[in-house]
Amino acid sequence: MSRYGRATHEVKTEDDHILTVVVSGAENGWPVFLIHGTPGSRTGPRPRSSVLSRLGVKLICYDRPGYGGSSRRAGRRVASAAADVAAIADDLGIDRFSVVGRSGGGPHALAAAALLPDRVVRAAALVCVAPADAPGLDWFGGMTKANVDDYTTADGNTAALTERLRDKAESTARDPMSLLNLLRTQMTEADLHVVSDVAIRRLLVDSYREALRAGPHGWIDDVLALRSPWDFDLKSIRIPVRLWHGVEDNFAPASHTRWLAEQIPGAQMELENGLAHFGAVEVLPRMLSWLAGNGHPAGSSERLRIDDPVQIPEFAKR
Repeated sequence: MSRYGRATHEVKTEDDHILTVVVSGAENGWPVFLIHGTPGSRTGPRPRSSVLSRLGVKLICYDRPGYGGSSRRAGRRVASAAADVAAIADDLGIDRFSVVGRSGGGPHALAAAALLPDRVVRAAALVCVAPADAPGLDWFGGMTKANVDDYTTADGNTAALTERLRDKAESTARDPMSLLNLLRTQMTEADLHVVSDVAIRRLLVDSYREALRAGPHGWIDDVLALRSPWDFDLKSIRIPVRLWHGVEDNFAPASHTRWLAEQIPGAQMELENGLAHFGAVEVLPRMLSWLAGNGHPAGSSERLRIDDPVQIPEFAKR
């Protein structure tokens, strides 16, 4: 096992911020950054190390600034993630790698793809949102009222957003299950099916607990960044990109991925019926395999199921 193993460690950036990182999987496997959702942390759902080893993947997860153990960087933009990913890769002695982002992590993965063209080999974005100024897109169409309220508040009243998300973060700190319970009231049947799995539910709760243990700042800064200019050009991405979305998603509607697919040259898009937002957890192993160069054909609709004892990984247990 490498010096990092499964242990958490810290990386200091050039501007003296701290990023908290965990590495798991195959020591000599292909490095893949998994960029967590909003809110989220490095402890979010991921395959077990034994499964990552079979996939030939060294998985690198980190807390975005303001979440978990990473220090806050107020005013960060989506594009800022590229420098963070590069700093972690440098610390690990990694030259080239792949990236995947889930939900609010999707735009940050695309930032790395656009801004680190000599280092990122492949990229994937799962249940990703589009830029707030996306022409021709009804950005809020089909989205849950809670998300609409958060994002519209961010557009006009940062103080109100801070108060709104601070209340949610404090509730989560008192009872880590409360955030998942709140989300469950908004979920489609497809998502309720995914989170009925005890292991996935535990990982989500652990991720929310870790994400918000220092307060709401990572969440606030994420929402503000997602609704601000991303500071990179999607059309500049020239590496292979795969976009995946569950058709029934009501947290980040699939129309966002349709729009993104029109902007990113050569992007492969998969829209899957019968899955929604948290279905990204189920398809992650297949995406990791592709990101490591081992995957299914780009147009394949095959997915790995959480109840398949042969194909699907057991999820990481803390």
